[in-house]
Order: sequence, then structure tokens, then C-alpha cells
Amino acid sequence: MKLDILVFGAHADDAEIGMAGTIAKHTAAGLKVGLCDLTAAEMSSNGTVERRKEEAQQAADILGAAVRTNLGLPDRGLNGSPEQIAAVTAEIRRFAPDIVFAPYWEDRHPDHMACSKLVEEAVFNAKLRKYMPDKLAVPAPQLYFYFINDTGRTDLLVDVTGEYALKEQALSCYISQFQKIDGEDTVSTPLNEGYIERVRARDMLLGQRRLIPYAEAFATKIPHTVDLFVTGTARKK
Repeated sequence: MKLDILVFGAHADDAEIGMAGTIAKHTAAGLKVGLCDLTAAEMSSNGTVERRKEEAQQAADILGAAVRTNLGLPDRGLNGSPEQIAAVTAEIRRFAPDIVFAPYWEDRHPDHMACSKLVEEAVFNAKLRKYMPDKLAVPAPQLYFYFINDTGRTDLLVDVTGEYALKEQALSCYISQFQKIDGEDTVSTPLNEGYIERVRARDMLLGQRRLIPYAEAFATKIPHTVDLFVTGTARKK
């Protein structure tokens, strides 16, 4: 399957926190969007691997994702080894996306930063004909970075006001992470202490910069090119 967009996260729910509205907006426009979780989040304080996978697929279905995969790399063990870079590169070559998204390179969670670096390395390697020659090389896709816990330099904003209800529905699938469940051995974490409310507040603040009710922000390390800095109909001489 050829994808238009492939979104990587260290754990299931990373992509939804950062860009669920953007995913929903693009799938509604007819684009094929795939999600790839690098780990099964087996070190999470709450929930189980099996439950996390079920929640992840439910969220993907709500957002209209064409496919969701899991590479099974070690949670809290993303170390940038050649084997891990090869696994991510193989996923990029498998789907040949035009655009790839990864977590922003600075975040309070070390796995998010490690995922960012792994994906950046793999995007570069995916185009090298002599790297993993048994798998067909693909042109390097455009790489964008989304925010999870912390925000940084914002190069792009996407208006997700119309898709925000779907974002909240997708996040609500992760009951094991964002809720304290009576009768279960649940411990307090930043995720089940009002985290979704803080995500909503962040997205409102991001949108406020351009008078948008809700927006998601992205960064890029490669500058965009434009022909003319004009909007609407160009003025006639």
C-alpha cells in the first residue's frame, strides 16, 4: 500500500496527542494516512500491551487511518542502533510515503526524542540505494515534527477546529492511560491527572496566534519555498 502520509510515534497515543486533528483532516480529504508505533509501550505504568493495542486500533479507526503498525522495538530502549534504524527505514520503504511525521526533537520523555532521531535517520537512509539493497529505495519524504508534551519552534499551524471532536474521541479511546479506573490497579501519572484538558488548552493557545479556535503545530528543519507572498487574487499592474 502506498501512503500519502506516515506518522511515527514511540508509543500508541503519541500521534493522537500531537496531531489527531491533522490526521482526521487529511483522511477526510481522501489521503491515505498510516500510523506506526515503534514500541508496544510495555513499560507503561498503567494498562497492558494487549489493551494498548486495542485502544490504538480504535483510535486509528476513528481518525480514518488506512493502516496502523507496531515495530515492537523495546520501550525505554530506543537507542538508535543500526538494527532499529533499519527497522524504521524498512517501514518507510514499505509504504513509500510522500510525507513523514515524527515527534519534535525536544520533549520531557526520552523515548519521544529518541523516536525523533530514529525517524530522521531512517528518512535519510530510505533513499540510499546501497543501504539495505534487498529493499527498494524510495525518494526521501518531507519530514515534519509534531509536539507531544512540550512545544518548541512552530513553523506551521493546521486549523483543526472542525476535526477537534474527532481528536477528543480518539484520545478517549486510551482509557487505560487517561483515566483512573475503579477496581483496577491504577497509579497516578501525568496522563491521568487532567492531561487531555492540558492538550486542549495547548491547542487553543496555539490557535490563538492566528485567531483559530483549535490548531496543531509543526516544525520542519527544511525551509519552505514560495513564489509570491500574496493571498487571494494577485493585483494587476
